[in-house]
Amino acid sequence: MAPDIDADVTGREIDRTVRRELQALEASNAERVSKHLVMAARYLDDDPEFALEHANAAVRKAGRIGAVREVAGIAAYAAGDYALALKELRTHRRISGSQAHLPLMVDAQRALGRVDKAMEEAISDAADALDAEGKAELAMVVSGIHADAGDEQAALAALEIPQLDKNRGFSYSPKLFRAYADALRAVGRDSEAMSWDRQAIVAEAALGMGQFSEPEIVDLGDDLDEDDARRTVREAQKRHSADRPSDDAPEVSTDTDEEAAPAPEETAPSDDAAAPGDASADNHAPAESADGEHGTDTGHDRN
Repeated sequence: MAPDIDADVTGREIDRTVRRELQALEASNAERVSKHLVMAARYLDDDPEFALEHANAAVRKAGRIGAVREVAGIAAYAAGDYALALKELRTHRRISGSQAHLPLMVDAQRALGRVDKAMEEAISDAADALDAEGKAELAMVVSGIHADAGDEQAALAALEIPQLDKNRGFSYSPKLFRAYADALRAVGRDSEAMSWDRQAIVAEAALGMGQFSEPEIVDLGDDLDEDDARRTVREAQKRHSADRPSDDAPEVSTDTDEEAAPAPEETAPSDDAAAPGDASADNHAPAESADGEHGTDTGHDRN
C-alpha cells in the first residue's frame, strides 16, 4: 500500500526538469509519482524513513525514470539503507550519465565496510568531473575514511583542496571549514582549528545560512555600510557563543574591508597560483569559480 500524501501536495511543486522526465508516463501516473517525489523531499530531513516509503512508491510506478531513482537513492542514504542507496544511485547514474552523487556512493561503500572500493571510486576519473561542491563533499568523505583508519594526517591532507579558502564562501564552505577544523584539532593544532571554526560562522553569516538564514545575511558588497556588517556579525556571534564557556568562545573576525582585514593566522597550503578554494564574489557582484559556481567574500585578506 502506498503511503499517504499530504492534502496540500499537488505534484506541481516539482521542478521543471523532473516534470519533463515524467512526461514519459501516462498523465495520471505522472501526477501520482510527482506527489510521491514531493513528499519524499518534504520529509527527507525530519523523517527519512517516511521519505523513503514515498520514494519507493514512486519507483514502483516509474522505475525507468532517472529522477525517480535519484530521489530513491538520496532517501535511502538519508534513512541509513546504504545498500539500497548504492543500488538506486548506480541506476540513476546508468540512466542519466550523471556522476553528481559520487560522494554519496563512496560514503555508502564506506558505511558498508567496503573501504578499498570506496577509495577506488574516490580517485576514479568520475571524481574529476564533479563540480566544486561535489569535490568538497568527496574530500570530506575521503577524510572520514582516513580518520576511521586512524590516519589523522591523511584525513587533514584530504581536505586541503582548492575549495578550502578562508577568503571566499560557497554553500559548502561552512561544512568544509568545520571538517577542516575538526581535522586540525585531531592532530593537535587547536589554535588553527578555532580560526577555521570562526570562519565557518562568518561564512554562514555572509551566505545567510544556518543560524543566519533569516534575517541576518551579511552582504559584503561595496554599497554595504561597514559598521552595520561588523555589528551584525558581532551580535550573531554573541548569540552563537551564549551556550559556550566564556573562555572558550571564539571571537569571529568581522572585517569586511579587504585592505583593512588582518591576514589569517594560517591558511591551508596553496596549489600554485590557486589558493585552496575558488569561491569568489560578493552578493552584488558574483564571480564564477573554475567550476562555475558563485561565492561570497568572507572578509579575510588575500595574500
